[in-house]
Amino acid sequence: MTRDLSSEVIFKATRSTGPGGQNVNKVNTKVELRFDVEQSKILLDDEKLIILEKLKNRINKEGVLILTSDQSRSQLKNKVLVLELFHELILQALIVKKKRKTIKISLAAKKKRLEGKQRQSEKKILRKPPGL
Repeated sequence: MTRDLSSEVIFKATRSTGPGGQNVNKVNTKVELRFDVEQSKILLDDEKLIILEKLKNRINKEGVLILTSDQSRSQLKNKVLVLELFHELILQALIVKKKRKTIKISLAAKKKRLEGKQRQSEKKILRKPPGL
């Protein structure tokens, strides 16, 4: 996908949770990315449906894709990380999987498989002590 969706993305910075001392308590380093899939002007209607279906666990009831990042202590790094994640998710969602073709196994392949099973069976029979 060569279209740039960055113009339709909204960023919001908040305070991170967890350990980190004073930095966590006073600096807004956690970055939240919001992308309204349903209101997007760049995506086609069928692409919107695909994204809504494949990323339904990350999309809220209003049709907004929400991603967050608080891995780094830098707001800028978190913004870059969440943007990379966003682009990767959109690309993965829009990849169309090829249909699997069912094939019929040839008679020669069936015969070869059955002969191999028969040889294995004979090998195991020969391992048994005589008289059983």
